[in-house]
Amino acid sequence: MKKPKIFIACDATDLTKVKKIIAQSQTNKIKVGYKFGLEFMNSKNGRQFVSKLRNKIIFVDLKLNDTVHTMISAVKALKDLKINYLTVHISSGLAALKAVKKVSGSIKIVGVSTLTSLNNKDLKIIGYSRSVKNLVAHQAGLAKRAALDALVCSPFEVNIVRKNFKKEIITPGVQIGKKNYDQKRSMEAKKVNSDWLVLGRSITANGHIKKNIQRLIKSLY
Repeated sequence: MKKPKIFIACDATDLTKVKKIIAQSQTNKIKVGYKFGLEFMNSKNGRQFVSKLRNKIIFVDLKLNDTVHTMISAVKALKDLKINYLTVHISSGLAALKAVKKVSGSIKIVGVSTLTSLNNKDLKIIGYSRSVKNLVAHQAGLAKRAALDALVCSPFEVNIVRKNFKKEIITPGVQIGKKNYDQKRSMEAKKVNSDWLVLGRSITANGHIKKNIQRLIKSLY
């Protein structure tokens, strides 16, 4: 199993905290990128902060899901940020996925499959008849047809996705230890066969960022 790279989730609105996460996670032992989600990007200074980041791998996790026209406009509006990765929901439809990919330029478009906070019971409640595994397999096929650059799935669906989708796989629901926070489909990092692992609170929650990075590296290598 190849050694993964990591995205650290900067899930905060406090710029001081985000700067600390970035400063204390620098290492030459593993490739590190930074994920900025809705919380940070919708904060007062979030967009401006991301626009000024340099020499960092930037993953903007907005999970776009709207009409084709609106999604195209949203992607175009983000191009000034010089980001590397941008998420869109695969459930937005094949036409929207293809359209977004067409206008994305240098931004890698990442298809989000089924959220790690959902399980089979949750899918049934919201109207899906497929199981999580079957739905994610279908979503991977759509991502391939749309020529997306990467796909997000839980640790439990990585091997299923790899059968149809040969590009980058990004996996949240990953922990250093066994605490899973609000994830229903989570796994310890050392057991996940993905290209990128996304870690948030297991790195940042207790404030011991450097120590937690070292724990992660030790567990992986």
